[in-house]
Amino acid sequence: MKSKIHELLGKTNMNVSKCRKNLTILVAALGIISFSMLQSCSKSSSSAKQTLYDSLGGTTKVNDPANSGQMIEKGRLGLRSVVDSAIFVIAADSKINEYFQVLLGEVGSGNLTGFQALSKNLTDFFCVATGAKNFSYTGKNMHDAHDPATNSRMNGKAQNSDFDQFIVDVVIAAQKNGLSNQLIGQVGVVINSVRSQVVQR
Repeated sequence: MKSKIHELLGKTNMNVSKCRKNLTILVAALGIISFSMLQSCSKSSSSAKQTLYDSLGGTTKVNDPANSGQMIEKGRLGLRSVVDSAIFVIAADSKINEYFQVLLGEVGSGNLTGFQALSKNLTDFFCVATGAKNFSYTGKNMHDAHDPATNSRMNGKAQNSDFDQFIVDVVIAAQKNGLSNQLIGQVGVVINSVRSQVVQR
């Protein structure tokens, strides 16, 4: 099982139409493995229940490399690093970057306000979804955020294969940031939980 997971995670140039089933199996398998490991850890230490956010670094304060002289929770820094990397991976991915033409146009002209807002919103979302207590998500709900009728920054509605490719890109970004397969699997479960809201055609 572990060798199959490593094999799937190692393929960064996946053909999504052929690997959709494998992606679903991968996310489910990593989620089950992660859940099992967390369960065994929680049995040995039932007084302290660790969240996914804790596993990603938690509330320990570290220097923020993007903001000199400021501190940031290690868990948030880890999530923000994956989010920012994923945005760049998606920007270079011709399979799904068509949905982000407004953002790409802005960044191409030197305007980073949309990028910064997206980075903050996605980081807030993942912080809350993974169990952080010190942040809140105030962006659009996942359905409205991905519907061009309610979000003029979206260029079309996504289908299942687009969502699968998004997961592939996030896995690539997570690997670039040194997340373990266990943590990637748990983050994948969080992402997959909003599939029905994001996929609208």
